[in-house]
Amino acid sequence: MSPHPPPTGSDERATAGPAYGFPTGLWRGLERRRPPGVDAVAAAWRSPVRGPWLTSVLGAALLVALPLVVVTGLLDWIAYGPRLGQAFPRDVGWLHPPVFDWPTRPAWLFRVTQGLHVTLGIVLVPVVLAKLWSVVPKLFDWPPARSPAQVLERLSLLLLVGGILFQTATGLLNIQYAYLFGFDFYTAHWYGGWIFTVALVSHVAIKLPRMVTALRGPGFARTPVAATTPEPPDRDGLVARRPGPATVSRRGVLALTGGGALLLAALTVGQSVDALRRTALLLPRGRRPGPGPNGFPVNRTVSAAGVAPADTGAGWRLTVRGADRTVALDRAALLALPQHTARLPIACVEGWSTEQTWTGVRLRDLAALVGPSDPATARVRSLERAGLFNQAVLHAGQVGDGDALLALRVNGVDLAPDHGFPARIIVPALPGVHCTKWVREITFGGRGDA
Repeated sequence: MSPHPPPTGSDERATAGPAYGFPTGLWRGLERRRPPGVDAVAAAWRSPVRGPWLTSVLGAALLVALPLVVVTGLLDWIAYGPRLGQAFPRDVGWLHPPVFDWPTRPAWLFRVTQGLHVTLGIVLVPVVLAKLWSVVPKLFDWPPARSPAQVLERLSLLLLVGGILFQTATGLLNIQYAYLFGFDFYTAHWYGGWIFTVALVSHVAIKLPRMVTALRGPGFARTPVAATTPEPPDRDGLVARRPGPATVSRRGVLALTGGGALLLAALTVGQSVDALRRTALLLPRGRRPGPGPNGFPVNRTVSAAGVAPADTGAGWRLTVRGADRTVALDRAALLALPQHTARLPIACVEGWSTEQTWTGVRLRDLAALVGPSDPATARVRSLERAGLFNQAVLHAGQVGDGDALLALRVNGVDLAPDHGFPARIIVPALPGVHCTKWVREITFGGRGDA
């Protein structure tokens, strides 16, 4: 038995008649028709550490982190270029947020936003599970609501819980390239994110005053297991009806949750830090992509793209089109043009990124060969014939950046076939899927074309 009995009032709260709102008859009728086993299931959750304080601490952690996940998700959608018709999903109707041309500086911008979005989504899994565990007895309340206001509250909670579980599950499957669901990930993740965001804002508006009150109350983090007792009965029913003996303290719950989050962070951060690549056990493309200067991860290999060796052999030509002329250049002709070297990151939507040293021809120098002198766009096409990302459109700021390259070499050697030989696009802060590989054609458009 626990050395500290449940606080006075626990039994009274469990047996006292609940307060009902309008229409009272409906709620009382539901109360009288209780489903079989609902009381037994609800009474089985007896941990004395559950209560407003623990739930509020976990909620405060999520309240800090989840907005970052939402904002970085929106920024990543903007980075894909909705103005150029290449963000997914394309037609979002009135859910269209304010957009802008994605900047090229700082060069690591997309690496940070996408890396933070994916890493936080993984790291928060233990916190989300702990938060759900802290409120799980509420799922067995009967009747499920006692007033119209509570119906709306429970509906927002249903959308919140369902939304975060859906976003987390599909996101984790996506970064592992496990497309087990029969729908388009981009569309589902976009609309699921909006549903979750609306539910989160509604839930915070309802619960924030209670969370603040609970956090201002007496702290429980330093209470050892032997002295752990239930919190006083609360209006939300988070405290167990008939608490059992404590087997872990609230500090232990928080330590276990935080430890799980730190462990996932340690297994994930190597996706974005080259020096820690071997620690990234969750990296879907492997921790050892190969030796040599081309030994860094790839998302889509040359064989997966269906690009044959004959396509990239001696007969390969790059077609460059502009307002004044069209030219065809082989690799020798490209290597004869002024070469520029830049150390730039490349970041994938699945969360991994890497920084390498690229050498090639500036895009603005290629534009100068065919006109216009100040291109508004550059449409890049790949030898890859199918797929969502076999072409990309770059806006004027991306084309004109001094480090925007048609890369021919990486780390002092020719590109490997998997990295885009004979030529690929590298632009600062550009999403990796738009750094087109196996380039066959670039068309520069003027202001009128844009």
